[in-house]
Amino acid sequence: MSEQLTRRSFLKGVAGAVGAAAVSSIAGCAAKESPATSAAAESTTTAAETATETASAGNGTYIPGTYTGTADGIHSTITVTMTFDEEKVTDVVLDVSGETPGYGQDAGDALKEALLAAQSTEIDAVSGSTITSQAVITAAGKCFAQARGEAVMEVITVDKGSADDWLGTEPIIDDSSIAETWDTDILIVGAGNGGMCAAAYAAQKGLKFRVIEQNPVVQDTRHWYGAIDSSESKKAGVTVNRKKLLAEISRYASGKCDQRVVSTWINESAAMHDFVAGILESDPYNYSCVFTAGEEARWPESPDSPDYMFPEQEHTYHGSQIPRNEVFQQYIEGLGYSVDFNTSLVKLEKDGNGRVTGIIAQKSSGEFVRINAAKGVLLACGGYPGNPYMMEALDPLGTSVTTACSFSPSDQGMGIRAAMWAGASLDKEAAPMLFDRGLVAPGVDGGYVDSPSSFGGKAFPGTVKQYNPGTQPFLKVNRKGLRFTNESSPYNDTSYAAGNQPGRVYAQIHDANYMEDIKRFHTIGCSAMARNVPGMMEGQIAQYVEEGLIFQADTLEELADKLGFDAEAKASFLATVERYNELYDAQSDDDFGKMAPRLSAIRQAPFYGCWLGASLLTTEQGIAINENTQALDENRNPIEGLYITGDMSGSFFANNYPCLMPGVACGRTLTFAIKAIKQMGGLE
Repeated sequence: MSEQLTRRSFLKGVAGAVGAAAVSSIAGCAAKESPATSAAAESTTTAAETATETASAGNGTYIPGTYTGTADGIHSTITVTMTFDEEKVTDVVLDVSGETPGYGQDAGDALKEALLAAQSTEIDAVSGSTITSQAVITAAGKCFAQARGEAVMEVITVDKGSADDWLGTEPIIDDSSIAETWDTDILIVGAGNGGMCAAAYAAQKGLKFRVIEQNPVVQDTRHWYGAIDSSESKKAGVTVNRKKLLAEISRYASGKCDQRVVSTWINESAAMHDFVAGILESDPYNYSCVFTAGEEARWPESPDSPDYMFPEQEHTYHGSQIPRNEVFQQYIEGLGYSVDFNTSLVKLEKDGNGRVTGIIAQKSSGEFVRINAAKGVLLACGGYPGNPYMMEALDPLGTSVTTACSFSPSDQGMGIRAAMWAGASLDKEAAPMLFDRGLVAPGVDGGYVDSPSSFGGKAFPGTVKQYNPGTQPFLKVNRKGLRFTNESSPYNDTSYAAGNQPGRVYAQIHDANYMEDIKRFHTIGCSAMARNVPGMMEGQIAQYVEEGLIFQADTLEELADKLGFDAEAKASFLATVERYNELYDAQSDDDFGKMAPRLSAIRQAPFYGCWLGASLLTTEQGIAINENTQALDENRNPIEGLYITGDMSGSFFANNYPCLMPGVACGRTLTFAIKAIKQMGGLE
């Protein structure tokens, strides 16, 4: 059960008799907010006077002493301890030990020096560690507030569920706890691929909207996306059989998708591409679009190849150092709009007729904000890969075979939970995006390990987000040294097959001729990087050999020992390699049916081996929607005023992600983002 957030509980712990002004006083304890103030965007009313600005040396007198503040980072509670004399900060001690190694942990020294130099919280985030940086800034703001003798109110965090109840209960927040009210027509929740595309489209059309984002920056950009029969494909003379494509996606989902929803992407993605290209390919960005189709996108032909359809019409942008989501941010800012960062969705609000009228949000400072959206709310909050409670409950198989994460830790399913609290229906089938690239050390199993500093107390064990060559169809064996699957398959197939193997992991084996093999294999999608990016394969092998995650040996016997095979498994492994060489010589895989072009000999030293599981990128099990991207309730009726896009939208994927159609998920996200704005804006 979640805590009922009443006025009393919200103000609990505040020192002295603090009135309504205290609700917004924490604004002075966090990084500077950036509300959208354009008249074109929305109006804002406040419930309390703005608090004292963050003090800097010479602008106020401090109470000498040492003060401590805390804030939540990515994986842990961050502690900042600051010592003051009457005029300045004299020492800063940061505890970021629970953050990500190589990122948040390494940012500590730079943040400490920045705080000392600035003598305020007006410092820049460390690149690659923005969430950790924001937590340090927030915690440091509490130290400044204490040194000025101000009351410090700890942020109340909305219940994030539990292992026994991942959904939890919608929080109750009474009106007296609302510090501000914002009014707009359209509210976009999430500044990722879907949210920023929606914002750019709404800005171009001059609509009245607002965007909120729980993090301090726009989120990562997927620069490649799938679009069907776009202007780029027409220039290349390439078309797709749309009826066959619709049938193929439905087959991938075992018929569990809504073909009308899939058709929205198929039929409207070309227009989406034209919109995106119209911004990216213009001054001052001048991106160039790389269109992939034809032979490059074709599965190698062989008499024994599977009957897959690969309608790859992938669009990738090169030529600019600015990620697309940042371009969209600059674009909307140029038109008078902005993004409200550090502002998180708490719950949706509905009127007496069941229409969604807006949301309650919470700033990182702790303030609650009511945002009224006259024409609708678009949720673009991501999936739930960073939430172990949801992963274990909703996708036990995908969880069990995963060894590494490629996902954003902040994708914890909050948008899905809020939509369900409002009556929306969640897809009944998991659909994880698994890549067969979770490189781990010998003896590591698939699935979670205990990680007290991580959300939910669990994390995946791998330290390498994705070892791209893991997708190559080299020989794969289990811990008994036995081959167990056809290695020439979609990304997730080998990982799923490993779910029936000891430890749910497997070893990949190849010899010194690996680059010749990779060129012959001709894998497609992002796995083609292994053959198309000069030096990538060699560089990764060298790096991970040094780190002890890939093993190089002069003999197969030595390789077996390095991989950790015991005597019996070693004998089986050597026999498996011998058999595999026989199948290569015969150019016929009589054991598992792999096509001949993807067989390879293992005879030329040095030999290489490594252990792999799945790397989880995201989840695609989302809120059921109709072809207009409206959220649906359990009776499949649309919930008025509520629209969904991105990884938290459903009705499209089931079982898995069709990774042999690269870019479909991102293309769908961008297309549905525009569709939702058209619906809310009355543009169609």
